[in-house]
Amino acid sequence: MPDTPVTPLPASTVLLLRDGDTGLEVFMVERPTKMDFAAGALVYPGGKVDPADKTPWLRERSGPIGDIDDFQLSLHVAAVRETFEECGVLLARPKGSSEMIPPDRVPDLDDRYRDPLMRDEIGIDEMIEAENLDLACDLLVYYAHWITPEMRPKRFDTHFFLAPTPPGQVAMHDGLESLNSLWSHPQGVIDDYVGGIHFVMFPTYCTLMRLDRSNTVDEALDRARGEKVVTVLGQRAKAPDGSICMVLPKDAGYDIFEVPDPKAPNGKHLVVHK
Repeated sequence: MPDTPVTPLPASTVLLLRDGDTGLEVFMVERPTKMDFAAGALVYPGGKVDPADKTPWLRERSGPIGDIDDFQLSLHVAAVRETFEECGVLLARPKGSSEMIPPDRVPDLDDRYRDPLMRDEIGIDEMIEAENLDLACDLLVYYAHWITPEMRPKRFDTHFFLAPTPPGQVAMHDGLESLNSLWSHPQGVIDDYVGGIHFVMFPTYCTLMRLDRSNTVDEALDRARGEKVVTVLGQRAKAPDGSICMVLPKDAGYDIFEVPDPKAPNGKHLVVHK
């Protein structure tokens, strides 16, 4: 553990949702095994807040977002940008319009802007100004807040959002920061993790379990709007028998009591709510 904990970087991640033929589905991408964070894991699209996400005039181009502070606004902007960068879905409207951007316009924007955004050659502010767009930040519903444990050398202050997939838009992994992607029921991802098919990190497991309480996109969004977001600082502790426990705040809404872990001596971690 570092003598002084590393300051966590603000980040946003998005659970992109759709109604499948047999229930609620969430979009996930698989990280390359050589990445320095979440290597090989199945994750939601997301990443750290970029300087351009804090551009002051973006407040007027972010949809009817209400009275949120500048920090929360930058998280919303980062969430929209990361969704576009990592899976090609753009939560945006023509400037001044109440309708979403036509889906047949998105591939052209993808071709011209997605790579420059990913390489930090331009900011999201430049794209929406050039293309006369408004970001649809109002579609994002705040869902969860996790902070990487203090002992980690790389830390993120990650804010999770739910978002409905705009009709007609197609989600696809970027081929750089993610090498594969899938749509799945939340329980399907959990089953694959337990079966050793995919690896998911602890916060991902917990948020999938929570998402699985809903059967449709509207139900998930409505449920999230009515729930309080409680910050979780990931912690591990030793149980009296010497096994590792995962410690969560009682009121964080994760009513789970054990999490499978192939690396744990008994194949699972107990969860303690404090």
